[in-house]
Amino acid sequence: MDHYAGYIFDLDGTIYLGDHAIEGAVETIHHLQSKGKKLLFLTNKTIESRENYVKKLHKFGVKISMEQMLNPALVTIRYLQNHYPGQKVYVIGEPILKEEFLENGISFADTPEETGVVVISWDRDFHYNHLDFAYQAIKRGAEAIATHPDRTCPMPGGDVPDCGGMIGAIEGTTGKKVTMIMGKPSVMTALTALEILQVEAKDCLMTGDRLETDIRMGAEAGMSTALVLTGITSEADVASAEFKPTYVLPSVHAIVKQGCSSQ
Repeated sequence: MDHYAGYIFDLDGTIYLGDHAIEGAVETIHHLQSKGKKLLFLTNKTIESRENYVKKLHKFGVKISMEQMLNPALVTIRYLQNHYPGQKVYVIGEPILKEEFLENGISFADTPEETGVVVISWDRDFHYNHLDFAYQAIKRGAEAIATHPDRTCPMPGGDVPDCGGMIGAIEGTTGKKVTMIMGKPSVMTALTALEILQVEAKDCLMTGDRLETDIRMGAEAGMSTALVLTGITSEADVASAEFKPTYVLPSVHAIVKQGCSSQ
């Protein structure tokens, strides 16, 4: 399975679990790097910076650059720059996300009246004032977009509410659906990933542990897909899945080692 030109990897559940690399993952990345393959790493989380993810991978012995790390913040920034240049934005999100926006020239709105776009993301300090500001802005014609659709996020002590909770509150109040969601399985993330890698979808393998995000995104974009069983999905889940993976792997190591089954 090392014949593809480009490889996109989910992180948690695929390359590592918590603070430990999955057995064979580092060796797999090193093998692909030695063959000159184009690699990209992808997460849906917005509460950590891309820089921190790169540092974490470096600790495991996976040496990559910032350009090889993609998250919804970067996809959203590119979308705003391309589709809403000069518009003022109201961001529901944590400080690290807002810092990335400011560093990339996104201007923040101070009032609902001047808001062109409401960006909804995971915010563990989400409160009524956020909801009211977003409601007033959208009522006045502001567009609403979201960084990612995840309803919950797995944590060491159990899963917690994610961006889906913020989206639900705002959609429930305004009666309007968000117009675009950036993170997996959105086509926006797939297109951004392929643009960074400079490969065609048919020449790319998307690998992850979630059928509803990783595999769906890859399949809808026209990529080959590999489901790893080291995360939240079991092989039994594949039978009822809407989007079937091209390969089912015991772990990411099977990309360069025998032990996978085609679907």
